Amino acid sequence: MKKDIMISLTSIQWQDDDKNETELVTKARYSNENGVDVISYDETSATGFEGSVTTIRIDKSKNVSIVRRGTANSVLTLETDKKHFCEYDTPYGSMQIGVYTHTIKNTIASDGRLYLKYTLDLNSAYLSDNEIIMTIQN
Repeated sequence: MKKDIMISLTSIQWQDDDKNETELVTKARYSNENGVDVISYDETSATGFEGSVTTIRIDKSKNVSIVRRGTANSVLTLETDKKHFCEYDTPYGSMQIGVYTHTIKNTIASDGRLYLKYTLDLNSAYLSDNEIIMTIQN
């Protein structure tokens, strides 16, 4: 069963000593499919991905996939203590980035929160450290 929710997404990115933090509060859709939490939302001009839909699939605290489809396309696969190579499309072409996941903390069932911490690289060259904090608002 799908239900409409509101989510707050805080994204923090560090590159060397520079910290960039953005927050988005938006309507989303939530469902639980065979024990997997699924949250999807429409991107807006505020995120720079207007015309795309982002879907986050959380399998307990083991695996998370973040799929963006539409005017921008990407697939990020996160699995604690593992590196995955993921597709990331830009207006200039497609690239493959490395995603090494440090932490996945899924407490959606108890307090409506998801916390992700991961490092991105391109051709094995460090890009950034990242955190995503998502809260389902009542």
